[in-house]
Amino acid sequence: MKILVFEYISGGGCNREELPDSLAREGLLMLKALLEGLGEIPDLEITVMLDARLSGDRVPPNVRTVLIGRQDDCFIRFEQLAERQDAVWPIAPEFEGILFSLSGTVERLGRTLLGSGSEAVRLAGDKYETYRCLRYRQIPTVHTCRLEEVSVFQGESIVKPVDGAGGGSCLIRDAGTFARTVERLRGTGSYIIQPHLYGEKTSLSCLFKSGRAWLLSVNRQEFDMVDDQYRLAAIQVNYREDPGPYRELVGRLAKAMPGLWGYAGIDLIETAEQVRVLEVNPRLTSSFAGLNEALGVNVAALVLQLLQGDPVIRRRADKTVTVQINQKTDDE
Repeated sequence: MKILVFEYISGGGCNREELPDSLAREGLLMLKALLEGLGEIPDLEITVMLDARLSGDRVPPNVRTVLIGRQDDCFIRFEQLAERQDAVWPIAPEFEGILFSLSGTVERLGRTLLGSGSEAVRLAGDKYETYRCLRYRQIPTVHTCRLEEVSVFQGESIVKPVDGAGGGSCLIRDAGTFARTVERLRGTGSYIIQPHLYGEKTSLSCLFKSGRAWLLSVNRQEFDMVDDQYRLAAIQVNYREDPGPYRELVGRLAKAMPGLWGYAGIDLIETAEQVRVLEVNPRLTSSFAGLNEALGVNVAALVLQLLQGDPVIRRRADKTVTVQINQKTDDE
């Protein structure tokens, strides 16, 4: 099987602008973990797109690398390369419809998409529509409103782009900050507002297929607060010894969003009263980089098993692995 791997940030999606350091670092973590996993599977021919500025980063020798320079249109190159493959594994943020567009391209070409279908990506990529879907299915989630529908400060809140991938959120502590934020964001896009809940921030690493789910691990997320914005600093992968209590939640999510396929990550907020779903990420997440070591399983191989049937999950390890995202400097 010929497989194209395209991680948007490190693969040339930002080839005509400065590479965002933190996103590039996360992207490379996921990319290297995926290539290592695919490299253990026989009879695969792997092609990877890579930003030319990252050509010094080590790629396994059995992987064909296509460098994307400033002169290239990465979306055209993606389609050209995808046409020559049997399957495509896109990893991209949901903002600006990027993952939706890539997934749709693979579907249009008739190639095997090693990820969720474009309609599931569209739903998960809209935080407000995801909230409505989960609420309809009576799955615990965080109350969400469109920012333009809220006229007065209603308590400490978080404002996020409706299609943001983890970042870009802003903590609103008082009425003055609320008014300034509303004015600053006016006309710049679509945003949601949610109450700021204090609790443990966790995530679930899962496999999905046709309304069914397999929970791989429960992870703990560590954030830094910088200028009233949450920034992911590290993830403790396989943090909970007993993931059992989360399986029912994952099963309900699978039925609520049956288009989810392959690997996906679920962000949670856990308070003393309830575990609530914050976001559904229909793609590889940073936790993926630590799963193979934490569980002793090749998650890439499990995803490919979904093409033929159910995954056979045999753990050879059970430990907590920390994936470091933000590299602190001496000034921090």
